[in-house]
Amino acid sequence: MRAQFRSRLRIVLTLVFLIALGILVRLYFVQIVHGEEYSQKADRQFISGGSGLFDRGSIYFTRKDGMLISAATLSTGFLVAINPQTLIDPEAAYEAIHAVAPDMISREAFLLAGAKKTQVYIEVAHRLSNSAGQTLAAQHIRGVQVLKERWRHYPGGTLAAQAIGIVSYGKSDTLGGRTGLEAVYEETLERSGDLLYKNFFAELFSNVGNLLVAARDARGGDVVTTIEPEVQTRLEDNLAKLHRKYGSKESGGIIMDSSTGAIYAISSYPSYDANDLQQVDPASLGSPSVEHVYEFGSIMKPLTMTAGLDAGVITPSSTYNDTGCITVNTARICNWDLKARGVVSMKQVIVQSLNLGAAWVATELGQEKFRAYFTTLFGSKTGIDLPHEGVSLLNNLTKTQQIGYDTAAYGQGIAVTPVQMIRALSALANSGVMVQPHLVSAVRLNSGITRPLSWDQKIPVFSAGVAHDTSVMMTAVVDEKLQNGAAMIPTMSVAAKTGTAQLTNGQGGYYTDRFFHSFVGFFPSYNPRFIILLYTNDPQGVTYASDTLSATFLDLVHFLIDYYAIPPDRGVSHVRETTGPTSSQQAPTLI
Repeated sequence: MRAQFRSRLRIVLTLVFLIALGILVRLYFVQIVHGEEYSQKADRQFISGGSGLFDRGSIYFTRKDGMLISAATLSTGFLVAINPQTLIDPEAAYEAIHAVAPDMISREAFLLAGAKKTQVYIEVAHRLSNSAGQTLAAQHIRGVQVLKERWRHYPGGTLAAQAIGIVSYGKSDTLGGRTGLEAVYEETLERSGDLLYKNFFAELFSNVGNLLVAARDARGGDVVTTIEPEVQTRLEDNLAKLHRKYGSKESGGIIMDSSTGAIYAISSYPSYDANDLQQVDPASLGSPSVEHVYEFGSIMKPLTMTAGLDAGVITPSSTYNDTGCITVNTARICNWDLKARGVVSMKQVIVQSLNLGAAWVATELGQEKFRAYFTTLFGSKTGIDLPHEGVSLLNNLTKTQQIGYDTAAYGQGIAVTPVQMIRALSALANSGVMVQPHLVSAVRLNSGITRPLSWDQKIPVFSAGVAHDTSVMMTAVVDEKLQNGAAMIPTMSVAAKTGTAQLTNGQGGYYTDRFFHSFVGFFPSYNPRFIILLYTNDPQGVTYASDTLSATFLDLVHFLIDYYAIPPDRGVSHVRETTGPTSSQQAPTLI
């Protein structure tokens, strides 16, 4: 009997020891491992509905050497709140807070808040530095609370702001991504405070905590973008100079890997600093390169030419008789200078940017085939990982009047987004296959696993041979025409095309003195590394894109060649052909 009692006593003591050991282990994790989490919760115990400090995954730029640079992260500091029921001297409290937080609410607002005796918690200042918060807390002002706070911080300020996006409160009073990558990758970046450990006794006797951590690791993480910060900076600097020089309504650009669709830079000017949105119009927070549609003008001509070649209705050696102007469905369309060229080759249609040549190819192609090619090129969204992607306007291609097809052939009468445009033109740089533009290469989960994202949606449009033929023509634009041939790079082939379109007047017609300029190019011409799309909307005092965008394009080309040490693809010996100017006029008949 006594032996049985001793046996039971040993079991009880063993259980007590194990429980005590478990409690000690758990206390270690609570106080040491997760002590900061509990400290944060204790510091914010007076926040209505609070469940922990704001937490969110980071967004990174990727340098050319693979190093990750923070694009969106968290900053930690303090907020200040008052309890009107215990606040004794509002005037003195205001002065003390204002001394360390000059950006706090106004004196009038503070005194009004202090008079609300039915409330116990009103925030009056945010984003105090650690030193400022500690200085204020050390004064122990009755009715004033100094609490730890985290907020979203964008180290680059304006850098890629429209693409990175912002975090703000939504309709349900929840803090989350509202624009850009912050919105698209919300489920990855969001880290709910509810996942903090709730009760260590519950975790001691159950597996709840492990499940919570597993859930957090499975859905939370960081986002790694394809944006290269030096390339992005170069693009933004160029756009700012361009915009200031010509007083444009808007200027934008995209630099993309022509074979993968990875976007190295994307921007529109004017932009904003994502850290300071007080004076920013919410309507301007998005990305115009993704959301807005434009009539691009003559950068559409290479696509028209390639469609005609691919369908077999023309060849590179085909010619037509250029009369300067023609009448189609009672409408008159002309070349930029109204002049006839006589017998003209397909190469000169691109080099001289002849509207009649593009219209002739469209007529040879026929409405059904033209519609089919352009629907493949522009009839669907790209699927880029940015929100609110715009939808192309191709209504003229649903009608039977030939004029709609002839003007579409040189980029008027149809409107597409810049990201649709660069995707379509990537087919010329990528052996006839369109790639999928994208901004994120991988997601780094909280578990430490990096998960690469797949962007392998590729759409065949043209044969590789005809894409090459058009690339030859576009290379001649740079070698023979752009800046009267001075733009040619002896050691690097560059394929390019300018575009000037008249802006619609909102009444079914076009302005004669307001223009949309565009420029596209890729290099090296026959094994491209990059494709660049530039545009500027309504530049002042200048008509043609060759005047506004050539210098910007060439600066980016030379920068990318040097920065990535792209090897030469040709020697210095090159034959130049003398041709006329690359300009145009007449609504809607610009180059």
